[in-house]
Amino acid sequence: MKPQFLISSIGPGNGKTIFAMGLIRALQKRGFKTQAFKTGPDFLDAQLLSIASGNETVNLDAWMSSHTHVQYLYNKHGEKADICITEGVSALFDGYRRMQGSTAEMAKLLNLPVILLINARLAGYSIAPIIYGFKHFCTGVRIAGVVFNQISSPAHYAHLREACADAGVDCLGALPSMEAFKLPAKHTCWTQANRQALEEQINQMASHIEANIDLDRILNRCNRNFPCQYTLPYSSDVETDNFLSPLRKLKIAVAKDAAFNFTYRENMIRLGQLGDITYFSPLYGYELPNADLIYLPGGYIELFARQLHRRKKMMESIKEYAENGGRILAEGGGTTYLGATLTAREGGTAYPLCNVLPIHTQPTSDNRPRTGYRKSEIHTSEWRGYEFRYTSTPEEEYAKADFKFPITNLKGTETIMPWYRYKNVVASHTHWYWGDKDLRKLWE
Repeated sequence: MKPQFLISSIGPGNGKTIFAMGLIRALQKRGFKTQAFKTGPDFLDAQLLSIASGNETVNLDAWMSSHTHVQYLYNKHGEKADICITEGVSALFDGYRRMQGSTAEMAKLLNLPVILLINARLAGYSIAPIIYGFKHFCTGVRIAGVVFNQISSPAHYAHLREACADAGVDCLGALPSMEAFKLPAKHTCWTQANRQALEEQINQMASHIEANIDLDRILNRCNRNFPCQYTLPYSSDVETDNFLSPLRKLKIAVAKDAAFNFTYRENMIRLGQLGDITYFSPLYGYELPNADLIYLPGGYIELFARQLHRRKKMMESIKEYAENGGRILAEGGGTTYLGATLTAREGGTAYPLCNVLPIHTQPTSDNRPRTGYRKSEIHTSEWRGYEFRYTSTPEEEYAKADFKFPITNLKGTETIMPWYRYKNVVASHTHWYWGDKDLRKLWE
């Protein structure tokens, strides 16, 4: 038995992430070891939770991997924690197709009680039927209680408590205005300066929560059996021990710095089973480590176009490595880095980069992200991932791509952003989840 719960909301902009960060820190101040999980494919919220907890957050996505694999991840990474805290994605019942892929589906899958966070700035007694509806809409999703934020006064809070009572849901506390607590924009990076500012905000929010939220009541109401029970059909191939180790341990070089930091925890664990990982920085380094395989993960490299361009020796080394048949796996921003040029802003300079792939990257015309789930059939195995980028490539350049596997969206429509294949370089703009795959098959 241990306290386990999932934080969700009735809509976007209710403050789930900053609340989860403050709650994690408040519980750690009490001496509890916490393990944070994030539902869905989002990298940035997961990184924020990692900063708050001091250990790496685990993404749980029931579309990118099997239900058995999700339960396996939850049990494996939550085993040594005193408390498991999961932050939901979007509103409770919002999925990619009705409830599929939603936070509610994850709550059912892991048998987690839900703490519903509600921005009550404009709410009154009419919030009661909304809470009642969330409580009764889906059998198998248990609302453990409600936390309000943005309350304006004690009288306002009294009305909200009455609404909770009449809806038959416990009120676990309320937070006054959270206007002072604002997270950085999604299209950002974690410099030392904004990390320090964020640490101050997390500590302030933790104190805010300690003073206004009944933490003991949350822990008592959310004490559950651990580990969660596997649902049928169970697939034993999720077990790490079933992954065949290579005959020879590989030397693996992974790009890791402010420009390259979009990685899934389980992906890195799987990569480590292939060999010894050495990290290097395309942004600050000069030398490419000796490696049998290079992994260039995603990130917002457009924020560092000029700095990356200045590291000419690093780019020349990667180009030479690729031309000599070295194996490279690139995703998202890593694929952009392998391209010919990168234009960081409209009308700006086109900075030459590695020039391994014949692509020229520029900002999206409307400054909006291109996003969505993706899948690809690779040697009879279906790979799934998520594309999220603020950049685009001229359509006439897609024809230049020598790609081996088509990529489709949720509707099965082939996307115009392909897998790129050049010698032993394999790259795409999608961030793939391969924590349950054998990477070596990409080069077969």
